[in-house]
Amino acid sequence: MSEDVYETESEGQRFAIRGGVFMASDPGLQELLAAIHDTAERPRCLCVPGGVEMYVARHRRYVVKRMPETGGDHHPSCPSYEPEGAFSGLGELVGDAVLEPEPGRTELRVNFPWTRMAGPSVARGEAAPSSEIAVPRRRMSLRAVMHFLFERAGFNRWTPAMAGRRNQGVLHKYLVAAASEIEVKGIPLADRLYVPEPFSEGAKADIAKRRREKLAILQPHDGQAPLALVVGEFKACDRTDHACRIWIRHMPDTPLLMPARSWEQMARVHAPMLEARDADSGHRVRLMMAALIRARREFTYEIDTASLMLVSANWIPLEGIHESPLLDELVSRQRRFLKPLRYDALHTAVFPSVLLLDAGPQPIPLHILSPFAGAKERAAKERAIATAGAWAWRMDQPMPELPALAS
Repeated sequence: MSEDVYETESEGQRFAIRGGVFMASDPGLQELLAAIHDTAERPRCLCVPGGVEMYVARHRRYVVKRMPETGGDHHPSCPSYEPEGAFSGLGELVGDAVLEPEPGRTELRVNFPWTRMAGPSVARGEAAPSSEIAVPRRRMSLRAVMHFLFERAGFNRWTPAMAGRRNQGVLHKYLVAAASEIEVKGIPLADRLYVPEPFSEGAKADIAKRRREKLAILQPHDGQAPLALVVGEFKACDRTDHACRIWIRHMPDTPLLMPARSWEQMARVHAPMLEARDADSGHRVRLMMAALIRARREFTYEIDTASLMLVSANWIPLEGIHESPLLDELVSRQRRFLKPLRYDALHTAVFPSVLLLDAGPQPIPLHILSPFAGAKERAAKERAIATAGAWAWRMDQPMPELPALAS
């Protein structure tokens, strides 16, 4: 099945351009967008009365995209809708760690480097006292960058048109496309991001060749060891006495090396996610890995830093396996929804597990309260539910009826 069918979500959008109204699926739209691409003219999305101003970007073709800070102006059922910052951990980062200086360009400030010094580090002398006080600013972790990529690529959003249309090819295509508009430390993220292509035995040699070409950027130079970011589905870890080989799906011929102690620490930190793959839940989940890697030797890649993220069978990010039954129920009922993501927030109890997008002119927060949650988390979640008057499922009870689909 062609990956382009994934784009059917946006085909129902209507745009006002040069006095006319055009559907996103209109065959003549590309010519019109080309005519206004390098001009001051702005299309308007007609999802709400009066419309919302958009801009034209060019990738493989011309596309109409949301202007910065206008996501909440769109109707919840519109593909360009984005919830207000209070619904997810992204709100804490916008303005400090997430900057949009112009349409089509996003700068991320992160807490990890793009290079390491080759060889042993050199001890520094004691720093001299300074009369200047620097105001600390937020920096995104590796997990937050993975969340941002998935959100920009649309994988935290679901519509009925997506059923059966998400696969490794779609994941590769849309994560790479999202990275094309992101800069990290002044470097285009697309230059340093590797997402595995769908693997096939017949194309094995060609896939490996493209991977080596992409990761050639890891070759050390001038005493610097560059890093690259690999995002893929974690498959397994083969342990030895001193090192581990980490296997990523669709990379069966290229393990990532990791010191045994580092993997043990990672397994402790992410134990609930690793256990979720074997849980008796009846709901399939996947485990995504974001790994900063460097060249250990020629064509041998070593993990410098890594993080894990739980996702559903449809690659929708999950905060925990307790969210799987609700997401799968919404998918089976052909509902439209958005999954708020944690990013670097210390607490997630105040965030809804899901925002339902097809129940009216405003998104409907859906909250889940697990009986395994700690006392503080349960109290915070109960306060959030009471304040919002929101739909809530206390999982020691049957799931309540979902809000009705708007006509």
